[in-house]
Amino acid sequence: MLILSLTYTAPTEQADLHMQPHLDWVKQGYERGWFLASGRKVPRTGGLIIAKGDRAEIEAFVAEDPFVIHRVAAYEITEIMLSTVIDGLEKLKD
Repeated sequence: MLILSLTYTAPTEQADLHMQPHLDWVKQGYERGWFLASGRKVPRTGGLIIAKGDRAEIEAFVAEDPFVIHRVAAYEITEIMLSTVIDGLEKLKD
């Protein structure tokens, strides 16, 4: 499992200019079966995506995010191996 932590490197007004293309990119991540959950940080300093799949493929995909291309955000990617989950989320441990 991968935690994709996105932090704005430019004012949110600049990020907003690229928000729809970024959301389209996020949708592609879900369609590919990589993204499991996503949302904004509070306060709004970026966002977070929980992903599952091949790290190299996901890293290459992250490089295609319009936020990255237009240099309004940067990602920190953390890989985790879940050992415990609540009932119903066992598939996350695979």
